[in-house]
Amino acid sequence: QVQLVESGGGLVQPGGSLRLSCAASGFSFSSYGMSWYRQAPGKGRELGAAISSVSGSTNYADSVKGRFTISRDNAKNTVYLQMNSLKPEDTAVYYCSARGFLGQGTQVTVSS
Repeated sequence: QVQLVESGGGLVQPGGSLRLSCAASGFSFSSYGMSWYRQAPGKGRELGAAISSVSGSTNYADSVKGRFTISRDNAKNTVYLQMNSLKPEDTAVYYCSARGFLGQGTQVTVSS
């Protein structure tokens, strides 16, 4: 079965950085696109970043473009989200997604 396990969340000050990781199993990782979603308190879930399977092409939400970078390591079945210049409005639960499945999420809190 598809399993997605996120890690790397935490509390960071505004302007700081975090790197999220998502370890995937139960499917042919290199064959599927991967995504990071986020859900802030009281708001709906939004797509933050996505990376394709073959070319590795990426897409970002306007709100994170230029600050976040999604990448993947097919040898490790892992997708990453490097988050720089974090803002309080980036506070959310971040979810890894593949094939319509979501992981359990990891909390990111940006606060001084």
